[in-house]
Amino acid sequence: MARKDDITGEGPVTGNSVSPSNQKTNRRFKRNLQKKKFYIPSQDRKVTLKVSAKTLKTINKKGIEAVLKEARKQGYDV
Repeated sequence: MARKDDITGEGPVTGNSVSPSNQKTNRRFKRNLQKKKFYIPSQDRKVTLKVSAKTLKTINKKGIEAVLKEARKQGYDV
C-alpha cells in the first residue's frame, strides 16, 4: 500500500539526517497520514480516504466537496 495522500497524491520526501558531528545520512520524511471517513451530502454516501494532516485541515476549512472538486480539476482521480 503506497504511503500517499489520496487527495493530493503527495508522498514521502527525502532529505538528510545530520548528526552532531555534521555527518549526513539519507532519510525519508513520511507524511502524517490518517484514515478518515467523510460524508458527501450531494452523493448521500460516505467515503474512506487516506489523507495527510495538512489536507485534513484544508478539508475542515473549505469542506469535503470543494476539496474533491478542486482535486479532480487538478487531475487527481478521487
